[in-house]
Amino acid sequence: MAGHSKWANIQHRKGRQDAKRGKVFTKLIKEVTVAAKMGGGDPASNPRLRLAIDKARAESMPKDNIENAIKRGTGQLEGVNYEESRYEGYGIGGAAVIVDCLTDNKVRTVADVRHAFSKYGGNLGTDGCVAFQFDHCGQLMFAPGTDEDALMEAALEAGAEDVIANDDGSIEVITGPAEFSAVKDALDAAGFKAEFGEVTMKPQNETELSGDDAAKMQRLLDALDSLDDVQEVYTSAVFGD
Repeated sequence: MAGHSKWANIQHRKGRQDAKRGKVFTKLIKEVTVAAKMGGGDPASNPRLRLAIDKARAESMPKDNIENAIKRGTGQLEGVNYEESRYEGYGIGGAAVIVDCLTDNKVRTVADVRHAFSKYGGNLGTDGCVAFQFDHCGQLMFAPGTDEDALMEAALEAGAEDVIANDDGSIEVITGPAEFSAVKDALDAAGFKAEFGEVTMKPQNETELSGDDAAKMQRLLDALDSLDDVQEVYTSAVFGD
């Protein structure tokens, strides 16, 4: 889209995540615990757990914290029983929003999410109302100036699904969710280090916002992300230059 830079939006989002590092450990511990509970405690055979551990290490989480979270997930240590829940709705300008949570009390969580939507100009919708507008995938973002042809060759050889060159010069590599870590490792080994990478819900179409609408939407996203039970917030909204 002509009115916004994909690279600038990614950097903006990453910057806001880095600014909220105080809550990062709590969210990462929850994710490690649930990943271990769902798929076992061996990261070699559990891609979700491996990704969670990689994220925890990237944030310099102590090894003991990670190991204890895995043990809570596999039942070796007592801990809170978290459940996954997803809420969907609409933000400013009809932008689609998905809110993924890990909670020990769904009644509390849905009330908190509904309140944030209503307070900041959004609307909580029904299950499935916007999820069909997103693709569950791995996304690796490379800075403008990266050698597109060489990256494409390496990415496709590593098993990536798609390589997208954006108008601003940045390049996206798209993978299947389970293949994300393997593709990332292969690209690292080939000398291509992503500036940003995650398993995400990628919108099929984007809703560009600017001015007051962009500011209102950012307040809604921040309010949702600040809730204790919220793990990830995905949106079709992008912010214009």
